[in-house]
Amino acid sequence: MLRFMEVAEITQSALDLRNAYLEAGIVSAKWAEDALHVAFATVASCTMIVSWNFKHIVHYDKISLYNAVNILKRHETISIFSPLEVIVYEDENF
Repeated sequence: MLRFMEVAEITQSALDLRNAYLEAGIVSAKWAEDALHVAFATVASCTMIVSWNFKHIVHYDKISLYNAVNILKRHETISIFSPLEVIVYEDENF
């Protein structure tokens, strides 16, 4: 059986990474939940985030900043895409 979802607790490591994103000015404190989304996925070793949030997550300038902080804080980088970039239609030929 394939697992499509895993429920996990927010850790201090994710909160610390979120704070690093805020300190770097990637997003303001008003958007701390968006920064936590990226931090949580990073700490949980997700390979990518797929999101419709084009303002604070799937944003060309911000993706590299999130990953720069990840590297500085000794985390892996994370790929961030919109759903349209990762969707595969059954009738497409590869």
